[in-house]
Amino acid sequence: MSAKVGRYSLFAVAISGILLTGCSGEKPSPRVEKTAPKAIPVQVTQAVETDLPGIYEATGTVRASATATVSAKMMGYIREVKVNLGDRVSTGQPLVTIDAREVESAIRRAEAAREEVKSAMPEADAAITAAKANADLAQATFRRMQDLFNKKSISNQEFDEASAREKAAEAAYQMARAKRTQLDSKLAQVEQDIRAAEISRGYADVAAPFSGVITAKNVEPGTLAMPGAPLFTLERTDLFRLEASIEESRLGRIRVGQPVGVEVEGAGRLNGRVSEIVPSVDSSARTGTVKIDLPLNTSLRSGVFGRAFFPAETKKAITIPASAVVERGQLQSVFVIDNGTARNRIVTSGSRFGSRVEILSGLNAGEAIASSPIPARLSDGAPVEVRP
Repeated sequence: MSAKVGRYSLFAVAISGILLTGCSGEKPSPRVEKTAPKAIPVQVTQAVETDLPGIYEATGTVRASATATVSAKMMGYIREVKVNLGDRVSTGQPLVTIDAREVESAIRRAEAAREEVKSAMPEADAAITAAKANADLAQATFRRMQDLFNKKSISNQEFDEASAREKAAEAAYQMARAKRTQLDSKLAQVEQDIRAAEISRGYADVAAPFSGVITAKNVEPGTLAMPGAPLFTLERTDLFRLEASIEESRLGRIRVGQPVGVEVEGAGRLNGRVSEIVPSVDSSARTGTVKIDLPLNTSLRSGVFGRAFFPAETKKAITIPASAVVERGQLQSVFVIDNGTARNRIVTSGSRFGSRVEILSGLNAGEAIASSPIPARLSDGAPVEVRP
């Protein structure tokens, strides 16, 4: 048994020797040395606390200076619609045509009545002439009979008969004149009916009251138009206003004609002017409405959001060059230089004043930040070398 154990021990020693010999023949791996990253050259500026003119920002909605609801003045079925939603129209341009056949028929009836009256006038004039001649003759005869009666040359019966004939002739003359007057009145009435019908016929073509754009359409061919029922909504496009809500406490500082900076979605920065201050105040919100005229801009649309910037009290603020702010989507940040290392820090910017921007949070006065041009490879934690 001891001899067998001895053989196993000698075999283990031999194997260990072979393994040691193999390991001692391997070459050692080379040693890798890490090198420090190269410092990125940057230019540095400081965040400065300065006195800035205060800005009061008010929000509002852009509205057209004039909006009209176009409606019909007569009842009838729509025969033709000449514009569509979004079309631009000019003053007096026809928008719809209403079926006016009933009005045309009324005009023809009135014109026929006018001709009938005119045709009766010569007969009436002749009747007046004849009645006037009979009245003159009867009056002359009565005067002669009166002379004879005064001379007792005729009887009372003959005198009374002459007087009655004179009165009858005068009455016939006045009746003839009255009939002629009735014809004149009837002719005037018919002429008035014709003019009224022609005016109604003019209502068949509904036109634009001013130049603008169609923003609402409530009519189609075949629709029954009723007086006062809206057909279109038309807005002016040559003048827009921002209707801004202003805190009650600040309304007293605003004046009509005051220039105001405005920012409108889709149109950018604009120079506006206060045109109207609504005298009433919303009792629930404690705000009033100020209307600001905007310059002509094809990007303006009714209903879009806008901001107005009014001067306010001077305030202390931290400002930096606007070019030092790095924007990535909705985030804004700056690179703060701290002991030769760049630290990316999120900031919140405010108003802009020329080439500088107000920093509302994220930065203290006196801190050094990387200024333009900011190297593209600059990142958080990168070593930097400040260059003049």
